Amino acid sequence: MRYRCRPLGRAFIAGYRGAARIHRKGFSVLASGAFAEFGSHSVIAPPVRIEGVNRIAVGSGVSVDSRCWLHVEGDGQHVAIEIGDGSAIGSHTMLSAVQSIRIGKRVGVGRNVQVSDHSHGLAELDVPVGDQEPTKIGPVEIGDGALVGQNAVVLPGVRIGRGAVIGANSVVNIDVPDYGLAVGAPARVIRVRSADDAAAVG
Repeated sequence: MRYRCRPLGRAFIAGYRGAARIHRKGFSVLASGAFAEFGSHSVIAPPVRIEGVNRIAVGSGVSVDSRCWLHVEGDGQHVAIEIGDGSAIGSHTMLSAVQSIRIGKRVGVGRNVQVSDHSHGLAELDVPVGDQEPTKIGPVEIGDGALVGQNAVVLPGVRIGRGAVIGANSVVNIDVPDYGLAVGAPARVIRVRSADDAAAVG
């Protein structure tokens, strides 16, 4: 019986995947006009939480998985979150900007990552932390071809270089050089990749 059901099961899965693709694409097409920019062949999978959509620019061929939070705080007019061509953002990831988060081209961001260019204030003891004005505002940049591992946190004012790799569960409060490998909480750069690495693999 189990084997006889395989064709039906495979057909069901294929149909489910097709319907999910249509759902994601339909949502993206209808929502695209609200963004500052929205490139061709980009897909944002619902459900998704989006605030300050007019200050978010999405390049071409970008993939944003479901249950992400794209959040821009404040009433400015400039683009505060930019996601470069070909980048992929994993599910349950939060990008929160007051000033600037720039994600380069072909960047991979794992699941449940938090990237923020600000912190919550702590000075007012009689005001809940979440209600206080943002502090420690500093632009965040993630260079082309970088990879940010699952559950990582990227703090305000950090630059992650081109081709850098951030290990899973890392808390990045320092700049990471091009092709650097950073791990830990707080993160530290343990090595910088070079052409010799590729030669050794080959």
